[in-house]
Amino acid sequence: MEFATVVRRRRMVRNYDPDRPVPPEVVTRLLDHAVRAPSAGFSQGWSFLVLTEPADRERFWAVTSPGGGGRGRPADPGGRASRWLTGMRRAPLIVVPHANRAVYLDRYAEPDKGWTDRDEARWPVPYWYIDTGFAALLMLLTAVDEGLGACFFGIPPERTSAYREAFGVPEEFTPIGAITVGYPAPDHRSPSLRRGRRPMSEVVHHGRWGRSDGSGSGPQDHQR
Repeated sequence: MEFATVVRRRRMVRNYDPDRPVPPEVVTRLLDHAVRAPSAGFSQGWSFLVLTEPADRERFWAVTSPGGGGRGRPADPGGRASRWLTGMRRAPLIVVPHANRAVYLDRYAEPDKGWTDRDEARWPVPYWYIDTGFAALLMLLTAVDEGLGACFFGIPPERTSAYREAFGVPEEFTPIGAITVGYPAPDHRSPSLRRGRRPMSEVVHHGRWGRSDGSGSGPQDHQR
């Protein structure tokens, strides 16, 4: 599939065909592409929990979905949150990307970097989360290229401890979210899509904030 097509077809899929597992070789490609994401200092401070067995997936949903609502929502039988959880639970594959802050602090204390104090204040933003997010995006794009659907979603913070205990995740690894993967089934469009995409003129600035094109002029220039 052409890369531009992959990008344009990517969307969050929230309902899956439970009778079509993701082939093992595809799972391998998802992860192989994930670890090719960029990382500061080539630190590669990520790790991935891969859940393919039904019992493991059931345990995941049990410990991360308080009240059956998913994503920290309260239960609402027959409502939107309940429908979301029902469709997501059909996914035959769950991948949980984790970020390891210590790996980055250690890496930048090495001689070629020289930050021997391991001070987090030296980091403009926490790259350990950003880089793991890059890896997650590569999995989302790979899923589209493989004819699959995928959805990235958050684990409620109040359920993180239960998740760690259920799967033996060490404290130094922080789950940045989770990804369901599978063959798409018909689902409901998210009401958020009604907002539409913000126009490029609102989000892209050329040369100076407020200039929406490369002409050197922008809204502030026309107000003079």
